[in-house]
Amino acid sequence: MTSEDNQISEELKGCYENLIVIDIGANLTNKKYGRDLDSVVQRAKDAGVQKIMVTGTSVRSSKEALRLTRLYPSTIYSTAGVHPHDAKSMTDEEAWAELTATAAAPECVAIGECGLNYTKDFSEPQVQRDVFKRQVEMACELRKPVFVHEKEAQDDLIKILDEFGNRLPPVVIHSFTGSVEQGIKYIDKGFYLGITGYVCKDKSDGGIRRLLSERILPLDKLLVETDSPFMYPNMRASKLPLHVKDSLTERSMNFVNRYCTFQRNEPCALPAIVELIAGFLGQGPEDVALATAFNALKLFGLSQ
Repeated sequence: MTSEDNQISEELKGCYENLIVIDIGANLTNKKYGRDLDSVVQRAKDAGVQKIMVTGTSVRSSKEALRLTRLYPSTIYSTAGVHPHDAKSMTDEEAWAELTATAAAPECVAIGECGLNYTKDFSEPQVQRDVFKRQVEMACELRKPVFVHEKEAQDDLIKILDEFGNRLPPVVIHSFTGSVEQGIKYIDKGFYLGITGYVCKDKSDGGIRRLLSERILPLDKLLVETDSPFMYPNMRASKLPLHVKDSLTERSMNFVNRYCTFQRNEPCALPAIVELIAGFLGQGPEDVALATAFNALKLFGLSQ
């Protein structure tokens, strides 16, 4: 462990007393937060969410995410990228110049949300691949992590990333919802997996829950996110094992029950997600909080 790592560890010891967590993916530019964003950010802080990364999914939302970093300095950071659904919008060099300028800002800590999604036909697969490849090239040039969206396109996605060889910066698979086999492929590549409240919804025998309960996903490759306003953690889900439900504290449940709904999840739900993950892992939530906060600080270079 380097001296920098030791410093981060020392500064995060407070995680053991109060769950201090970092939300690496929240869509706070979504219009659902248009009226009360100040309250949403304050609730997140009150819940123990120390920092929030606001996801850019288009040129416009990437610029707006960057604007939020200046309204909430040292709390909000941004990413800059074009979601595969919007890949067809990247038709001129002016749009690419805007995206590059936004991505180059120091408050922008990753390139994405970018990737491939073959479940919808909003953008043609070849267009998606071309736009994704160009964003990975941008990440290589700016030396910033790639924040990846992938649905039913793993083989093509890995093939593109492999083309960059040793130039490839760290890769985060945002809001992972795949199978154990898909998870292992990413883990074997050294990629990070972002886990959300989907852990409540996953009822399969071969999905995220098994990745966690069998300790297939190592703590040093785990990141946590709410993907707000999506991925509401339904803690009343009938299929949640009793020992996992027992890992939830009244405090974290109160934030979810009072402020979050299926229609609008919030970053304040993140401590509950950390507790659920800890329940599946069979570890203390403070260990998961510490590990994931450490991973995020180090990976994205967030200021302490």
